Amino acid sequence: MTILKLYTDGACANNQDDVNFGGWGTILEFGEHRKELYGGEANTTNNRMELKAVIEGFRALKRDGLVVEVFSDSSYVMNCFRDKWYVNWQKNGWKNSKKEPVENRELWEELLSLVEKHQVSFYRVKGHVNVEKSTESSLQKLYEKFVEWNGERFTYEDFLYVTEKNNRADELANLGIDQVRE
Repeated sequence: MTILKLYTDGACANNQDDVNFGGWGTILEFGEHRKELYGGEANTTNNRMELKAVIEGFRALKRDGLVVEVFSDSSYVMNCFRDKWYVNWQKNGWKNSKKEPVENRELWEELLSLVEKHQVSFYRVKGHVNVEKSTESSLQKLYEKFVEWNGERFTYEDFLYVTEKNNRADELANLGIDQVRE
């Protein structure tokens, strides 16, 4: 069985300012096939762009019922799915644990409707790792953290590959930011 892999990242320049630029990047891999997507929005947030990256990856799928692995450096996205925050959000009328409205609800609802069409696993990646400039010992420590987050099934070579793809998704997100600035 071929597994579709999504490598996603979102970014936002001047995230806390009233005027800012956000971008998202997604890489889809299905066997030998690869596709890169990116885009951006003005006046957004980093979390919205992280969500958009995953959403746009799922929107690009041509059929339902796929086995999908999502790799992201967004603890916001990863924790929601891995800790099933969305279950309580839905049960509590889209209120978070502080009884406040869930931020980005419309994006979460869209993402949940897309995810439920597939068999999906989520894997967390450490963002912004420069493999070429890192020492072997620092990479080994990052690999150990990757395994702690995601389980023993990943080899060191898998970790390096996923890290490379995460860095490329970040580059794509920055292309999205540049596109919006123009």
